Amino acid sequence: MNPLIRLDRQFVWHPFTQMRDWLKQKPILIVSGRGATVRDVTGRDYLDANASIWTNLHGHRHPKINAAIQRQLGKIAHSSALGFANEPASVLAGRLVAAARPATKKKSLRLEKVFYSDDGSTALEVALKLAYEFTRRTRGPKSRPQFLSLQGAYHGDTIGAVSLGHIDLFHRAYGGLLFPTRKAMAPYCYRCPFNRAKPERADARHYRKCQWECVGQVEKKFSAQKKRGNPYAAFVFEPLMQGAAGMIPQPAGWLRQVTDIARHHGALLIADEVMTGFGRTGVTGQDEESAIPKTAPLPVAAPLFATGRAGVTPDFLCVAKGLTGGYLPMAATLTSQKIFDAFLGRYEEFKTFFHGHSFTGNQLGAAAALASLDLLQTKQSVLQRALLQKCLLQELQTLWPLPQVGDIRQVGLVAGIELVKDWRTRAPFELRERAGIRVCEAMARRGVLTRPIGNVIALMPPYCTTPEQLRRMVGALREAVTEALATSGTITGSTSRAKTHSARL
Repeated sequence: MNPLIRLDRQFVWHPFTQMRDWLKQKPILIVSGRGATVRDVTGRDYLDANASIWTNLHGHRHPKINAAIQRQLGKIAHSSALGFANEPASVLAGRLVAAARPATKKKSLRLEKVFYSDDGSTALEVALKLAYEFTRRTRGPKSRPQFLSLQGAYHGDTIGAVSLGHIDLFHRAYGGLLFPTRKAMAPYCYRCPFNRAKPERADARHYRKCQWECVGQVEKKFSAQKKRGNPYAAFVFEPLMQGAAGMIPQPAGWLRQVTDIARHHGALLIADEVMTGFGRTGVTGQDEESAIPKTAPLPVAAPLFATGRAGVTPDFLCVAKGLTGGYLPMAATLTSQKIFDAFLGRYEEFKTFFHGHSFTGNQLGAAAALASLDLLQTKQSVLQRALLQKCLLQELQTLWPLPQVGDIRQVGLVAGIELVKDWRTRAPFELRERAGIRVCEAMARRGVLTRPIGNVIALMPPYCTTPEQLRRMVGALREAVTEALATSGTITGSTSRAKTHSARL
């Protein structure tokens, strides 16, 4: 056994991993990477099909980000943000505010202030605490701020962030530590009880038959809370696509409707863009089938945030993961002048926001983030993302002939492929069958790495991925489903439907 693997098995406890199973197998130990490829300790190369847990934007060892970090190392790596400022963090804050600026001229809706932290969980924790205290200061100190988030929500692993989530598998173990929050119906078109459409070989959002009952369910939640005499302090959501919930996309127009409802009821909006930020949800248009028409010119500019694509301006915008291009742990919570002003006062009033982290606004992370933003905002990068988005849409159509593929959900450069026993019935695999894990293991044997979310296979390629590499990623998934789940159905009766669907693109 390789000595590094021996050390890992002897000392390392991996996150979200059943270590009993881990210790039975030989792990893939990564030692280097370049572009969309990583290499293990044996010298074998793999395509990084989930962007190193949704963080890596531009590929591994990007020369411009490497150079930015090296230049910063020649100055200083870190100094405290508690009582001191620094150059790259100050510049980055201005760049983030500019990138998040909405088209509206209403200054009250602008995000003007940036609070740095370490990761997605802490970015949400900051927003949660700020919203809680802002509500108490504006509604009165005796108010009891309540929060509404979506069914299946995952917002991180700190106690506050876990409390905002609604995935029992992750959270029930910590129930005694959590504070209660309420959940609203998520627009899961594929398994929505209000969707009267029979299964087709297409994204369920595009053939659904409903009357927006999911929006009505959100309205009921807000109205019921208002009748209790304690309107919700904030509505927390991932815009356009819920990640850990199973890559659940929101149909076009849903987000605008529910955020308008939240605003009407006086709730603040907390947008969790930890996964969706920095161009991940695409370059134009929310409807992926018409996002990049064949006859239209490719875009030369694009919103970096999903809220911008949806035309929604939140009170809090939480970012992490791709903030530094996937290089270093760093997060930020953007908020408005109105929120900021509520924490201003004399020293002895103790209106300060008492929260902070040792590495808040660190120079290395900020330098990497600035280099990443420079790359994201070039014409070349926008065009590359547009072409990759279109290529991903086309390649995913090759999966429809598989009877174990129930739904394919794409928003920009995020895709979720839901595996089922048979697409005609939508019958799910049971947890003990480990369908998603088995498929990902088969993909790894073919040189492609990703991680399942239950029965959903996530594909989230780095932006530098070539069309050929993308074809290999999807091809490995196609072969892996056939190998791992062949006994669950036969590949018949769906090819013609898939061709018909592809002809519409």
